[in-house]
Amino acid sequence: MITTRNESPRLAELITSREAIPPHTLVSKTADMFFASPRLEAVALTEGGEPVGLVTRAKLFTSLSRRFGFELYSKKPIVKIAEPEPLTLSEGERLDTALQKALHRPAEHIYDEIITISEAGCYRGLISVKHLVIQQSHILANSIVQRELAHERARELEKINEVKSQFIAHVTHELRSPINAMIGLAELMKMSCEKGYLNQVKDRLTLLMSSATNLRAIVTNILDLSKIEAGKMELIRDRFDVVKILREVAETTRLLIGNKPVQVEVIIHDGPVILESDPVKIRQVVMNLMSNAAKFTDKGTIELKAWVQDNMLSLTVRDTGIGIRGGDIETLFTAFNQLEDAMTKRYEGTGLGLTITRNLLHMLGGSISVSSSFGEGSTFAVALPLTGTENTG
Repeated sequence: MITTRNESPRLAELITSREAIPPHTLVSKTADMFFASPRLEAVALTEGGEPVGLVTRAKLFTSLSRRFGFELYSKKPIVKIAEPEPLTLSEGERLDTALQKALHRPAEHIYDEIITISEAGCYRGLISVKHLVIQQSHILANSIVQRELAHERARELEKINEVKSQFIAHVTHELRSPINAMIGLAELMKMSCEKGYLNQVKDRLTLLMSSATNLRAIVTNILDLSKIEAGKMELIRDRFDVVKILREVAETTRLLIGNKPVQVEVIIHDGPVILESDPVKIRQVVMNLMSNAAKFTDKGTIELKAWVQDNMLSLTVRDTGIGIRGGDIETLFTAFNQLEDAMTKRYEGTGLGLTITRNLLHMLGGSISVSSSFGEGSTFAVALPLTGTENTG
């Protein structure tokens, strides 16, 4: 740091928010606060004038999305899912030393808000680390290199926050849709039972099961991605006939297609193909690719093809769907990125399937690639070793 302590302002001069709520405020009421104020990033929990925790927008909505939505947690106090030990600094702390303390925390916490307190321990307000970085960059004006580094750090923070916020909002919407549908269908079924219309109950029960299945798939994808990123995804090793799995997935795909004029073609070796790998993960990979093809193909063909060559299982999923623009292919397998083409917004889903697929294949020692013509279709190609290897890195 080039600045002297006399040049560095105190935190009391940099407070950006004084939002605070009691720790026993309901989760639902707290969520409504964030919905009503899109720029609100964090709220302190205070009791008797002293801070006892912190709830951030990202932490709140991530927790809710991983726990099946507001319906299950609406009556719990916010302290249950808040950060119990946020970084808390005295309002008399200098900017440069405060920034050092903030940035020396574990990487997953460095973007959280900082709570400021008085000498007596009373809550004063919140300051974002991004705001501290920006303020420090102004002070470092006499050093072009350091100023540019500070600006770059602030831009990265802003980009990360924006991408995560978009993802959280998208996932929250995807979770609420099937939950609301299930609640509505349950109410209609109750009314039908009360009136003796049992035929209507059967039809609505089918829709209810479909919504529940959709919800389970969304939650599974979110949890799987969390496990992969945390390095806690476990693999099992088994010998099995992969042909059986591929044919079963093809049949499931035909059910997903429904009444759309789409043919599912299977080109697979007649006899068994023994693979030494994780059968559950292999099924998940193929199902992700085939369900994507079913989702984005309104007419034509979906072809599942598999063959063995040089001790490798090669597998392709080709469709005649909407295809992918050339510029979007680079980010297709990246987490927290959504394709923004107007056509794809018609389709539901979190967009995590391909990210999970690539990561699972990497863990299994395999690889995936894609080729596509926009408006004509896509082909995903997978390669897996027959004897199986694992990548842990």
